[in-house]
Amino acid sequence: MESDDGYGTAGQEHGQGQGAGGAGFGGPVPPPPPSYAPAVGPPPPGAPLRAVGAALLNLTGLGLGYALLGRWVRAAVCWAATAVLLWAALPADPDGVPGGVLVGYLLVLVLAAADGARIARRSALGGAWRPVVAVGLGVVLLAVPTGGAVVYGSAREEAREQMLLDRLAAGDERVAAASRQPFGSAKGEYERALDAYRALGEDHPGSRAAKLVPDRLKTYYDAVSAPYTEKRLCEAVAPLTYLRTLPDSVDEKLLGALAAWPDEPLAVSLYGCGVSRLGGPGGGGTELGELLRTFPDSASARQVGPAIGQRIEEQVAAVKGAEPCAATEVLRGLGATASGLPAEEVKALRGDADKGVVDGVYACGVDQFEDGKFGDARTTLTDFARTYKSDGRVRQARNIAIAAEIADDRPAAGKRLPPSKRPGGSRMELVISNDAPNAVEVLYTGPVTGTVTLKACAGCERYRASEGSRRACGASGRNYPKARLQLPAGEYHFLYKHGTGATARVDSYSSGTKVQPGYTYTSCTYVIERNPFDLDLPQLPDPIQPALSPWGAGSSR
Repeated sequence: MESDDGYGTAGQEHGQGQGAGGAGFGGPVPPPPPSYAPAVGPPPPGAPLRAVGAALLNLTGLGLGYALLGRWVRAAVCWAATAVLLWAALPADPDGVPGGVLVGYLLVLVLAAADGARIARRSALGGAWRPVVAVGLGVVLLAVPTGGAVVYGSAREEAREQMLLDRLAAGDERVAAASRQPFGSAKGEYERALDAYRALGEDHPGSRAAKLVPDRLKTYYDAVSAPYTEKRLCEAVAPLTYLRTLPDSVDEKLLGALAAWPDEPLAVSLYGCGVSRLGGPGGGGTELGELLRTFPDSASARQVGPAIGQRIEEQVAAVKGAEPCAATEVLRGLGATASGLPAEEVKALRGDADKGVVDGVYACGVDQFEDGKFGDARTTLTDFARTYKSDGRVRQARNIAIAAEIADDRPAAGKRLPPSKRPGGSRMELVISNDAPNAVEVLYTGPVTGTVTLKACAGCERYRASEGSRRACGASGRNYPKARLQLPAGEYHFLYKHGTGATARVDSYSSGTKVQPGYTYTSCTYVIERNPFDLDLPQLPDPIQPALSPWGAGSSR
């Protein structure tokens, strides 16, 4: 800074006259003190006190030390620095004044205090009382920046608190928005809200916002677990599982009692969801297995075995009802679920389910036959006979499967189930001869049911439609393959299955007849050729006539 120091004379003037300008009483008049200290020699009296006063007044940031010394340019520099500081600091911000601005301002104050003290040491302040007043005023006015700093710190803290409260409110809005969506879609929003709560509670523990976090976490848990509260137990599994993992990422002191809260609701949800799926899609094994592995000692886990056992009993009873096929499928699912669970006492229930399945498969096949679903009945009962070979119903299952195959082509054969016991009384012989160049399987059902296979006829040929019934089985000296059946009297249905050794164009066909006591019956099966141009040629009549002997049988291609 430039120097405003003046330079005066140290001498004194002596007057000789005694006029109006004299000192009176004949004495000399002393000269006024100089306004500036001399450049050399000792400073004016009171210099240390003046320096302290000017320094203190400049430290206030108001430039009053310079104003007291009359250094207005320097005072304006202090005012400008203070204005810049206020512009940067107001309104109060949570981050406070930028560090560079604050350091620069403090440097200006220190330089101003040092410069003011230097100038004041060699400058008289116009009276002995002024340095004392300056020091006192400086001490008093230092309370202005100090108080301002305190007020600003309080305002800054309030701004910080408001900022944290805004973060809390933002987290609340995320939770409210997420609660209106399925958990799978809203999980990201829940996680972001939790991050906000966790940061407030762990990073700003003394703030007003942090004190509100425990209540917000309770609301958070309520929102996430809403499906459980509303008894939508399958939907509740995923959110409750998520809540159960939170102690791994959030301080348990912050969570409090919430840390362990999800265990029981999750066990209840796993049980309820798993039981609701028993025997259906999914089978409930995933949920019940998780329950038994995660909460093996819970009340819900102890209910798994009895629940599956009861369901098996219900379905075993249902096998005898109107929907045995559906009951059987449920039993299969229950058995698979039980065998896949970790508890041994639950695994043992698979045996009860399997016993029910055996009865169910048979009942299902019978029900399909009675409902006219002959193709399904044949498949079901054929599988039954193949799978459960030691079961006492295997023979009857095969008979029903044979009848179902015949009925699939000739519905009259499915009017009633084949008798489970062979009838007594006399039997009539039916001799079936094969005049076809391919093997033939004959299926029959009536008072008795069965099958017989005739080998291919060596040297036999296909007949034209016009000659088949006349020439079939009529060649003298030819040894036709034969099968002899002993049949009780009654109405019978037959299915002739050509195929072995024949082309794919040879058709199977069915017929029916009535066997009466006292007769011997014969039948001949043969193959006729259909006109390659599909002309409307005469077709064979029903090959088996009820009251005729011998019978005739034919097929065409």
